[in-house]
Amino acid sequence: MTQEIDQRVDEFIDDTQDCEEREQAYRARGTARPITVVGNPVLHSECRNVTEFDDGLAALIDDMFASQRAAEGVGLAANQIGVDLKVFVYDCHDDEGVRHVGVVCNPVLEELPAESRVLDDNNEGCLSVPTAYAELARPDYAVVTGQNAAGEPIRVQGTGYFARCLQHETDHLYGRLYIDRLSKRERKKALKMMEEGTPRYETVPNA
Repeated sequence: MTQEIDQRVDEFIDDTQDCEEREQAYRARGTARPITVVGNPVLHSECRNVTEFDDGLAALIDDMFASQRAAEGVGLAANQIGVDLKVFVYDCHDDEGVRHVGVVCNPVLEELPAESRVLDDNNEGCLSVPTAYAELARPDYAVVTGQNAAGEPIRVQGTGYFARCLQHETDHLYGRLYIDRLSKRERKKALKMMEEGTPRYETVPNA
């Protein structure tokens, strides 16, 4: 049993097949929820591990896909709709235009060897910091291990924009927003952009 699991984890999942059908099915079952924004406590501490892979988790994942589409996002972590659990969903294209759709529970970002790390300093934004963007250097390749909605071990890889998405969403579940990786000056600038902008989707007011 252990040997079989190890072999499966070594293989990357194929999250590029039937993307439209799978995403639509999730979304049709779900209900869009408002997005939590920076300052909400649930965004600023590590989430709890997913331990029950049941109908409740499946319903949450459906709502997350519905919420992601309503907000026109490419990735969404559970705490972005106020749920303290380590799970994120994604519907994201990589730099080659290939679409990826999937779910990761209890994600862990693999460390890349320094010699193979190429940084991409493109703009980054976040549904929880609406209307704000900033340049942020991240590796242009990422690997995340975790579990799927049934609790089975999975391994996901991404390049370019999709790599950024995997890193960004994993960060969320450990209580870190992308603006936390910016300099104090750039963080302040991003928060000012958010303050002056108007979100295009429903958000949860901070107390």
